[in-house]
Amino acid sequence: MRVAFVIGRFPNLSETFILDQITGLIDRGHQVEIYAQRPVGTKIAHAEVDRYELVNRTHYLPTPPLNILKRIWKAIGLVACAFAVRPAVAIRAFNARQYGRQAASLKLIYAMAPLLGHEHKYDVIHCHFGPYGLLGSFLRDAGLITGKLVTTFHGADVSAAVRKYGPHVYAHLFSSGDLFLPISDYWRTRLIELGCPAEKIVVHRMGISCDNFEFKARCPDIDGTVRFISVCRLVEKKGIDYAVRAIAALVRTGRQATYDVVGDGPQRFRLEQLAAELGVEALVRFHGWRERREVMALLEKASVFVAPSITSGNGEQEGIPVALMEAMAMGLPVVSTWHSGIPELVKDGRTGLLVQEKDAGALCKKFEYLADHPQVWIELSLAGRAMVEESYNIQKLNDNLVEIFGNLINNEQNHKPSQC
Repeated sequence: MRVAFVIGRFPNLSETFILDQITGLIDRGHQVEIYAQRPVGTKIAHAEVDRYELVNRTHYLPTPPLNILKRIWKAIGLVACAFAVRPAVAIRAFNARQYGRQAASLKLIYAMAPLLGHEHKYDVIHCHFGPYGLLGSFLRDAGLITGKLVTTFHGADVSAAVRKYGPHVYAHLFSSGDLFLPISDYWRTRLIELGCPAEKIVVHRMGISCDNFEFKARCPDIDGTVRFISVCRLVEKKGIDYAVRAIAALVRTGRQATYDVVGDGPQRFRLEQLAAELGVEALVRFHGWRERREVMALLEKASVFVAPSITSGNGEQEGIPVALMEAMAMGLPVVSTWHSGIPELVKDGRTGLLVQEKDAGALCKKFEYLADHPQVWIELSLAGRAMVEESYNIQKLNDNLVEIFGNLINNEQNHKPSQC
């Protein structure tokens, strides 16, 4: 199969789930190309990017400058070139009724520019996140790429984006797309509520390679210290401020604890300030972005994983954090929240512990329970590893993805009229 991935910035340290799908398809002998925006910020990249020479497989689609005058001025030149080569495509790129903000922001004009020379043919166009599904829909409608259009929905694209742009933001995509792959039952229900035909939906979860994560039973340090850890982007929906408050409350009870926060983002400075205000700046350590091997090393030393996800002020919600799966595969007891699809992975009291969103007091109580009852850790850990192996194993999931794509292609071929 020839598969095109239409995604955001690439490489992106926080989207290992996309990287694992791409490399999984390549390992299975399929041809993969990537359509993405150039990355910004950190130069750190996961080793797989170099090992599979993925940058050489990537078509970088330019994005509009933030300055509106520069955006319009450059767009005029792009439109002129597009009209000279494919005028119908240039006109389509302004169709805000079909493509919404993607057209109104001139993003489509910029994205189409490097693809005007010839048609890019694929069996499947796999878009990650709803907005890139709309981009993929435009590129296909315009004849710039061809193939069955598949869109994976993760969380923010079905929560904050819908709240911001309205419930009909994906109407054209739902109509024109061939298949939709929400990553949880929770988001399947939401897609149906938004008008996506149920017969076009298949739940396909994100996952991890369990073989890369060695299980190890956990216990407190000799002095009773519990080493908590979170791995995530430091944005509001991750709820890290509630975990910092819970750690501060825990140490005030006299229990020993540390908290490692791995990742970076716009909330980092505020979170560092909060730790200082609560007097736990020596115990709460912010590591910034780390390459996958460094993250594994930190997880290896940890006792308990924390994912205190919340619904942010703009309505944004999580999918099911891959970092949770990685922690569970490594034997870390996990504490998370009743949020989005997380309860499909973390079964409260069986594969981990859950609290309501935005409740630092409840988090602290769970931390106290684990600190005082280390004998329950192994039971939670074994059940957590079993859950990941059964339902979130990337090898099984990638095999399933190939089958899903194959069925989609074969159904089209079976419905083609026979030639006389």
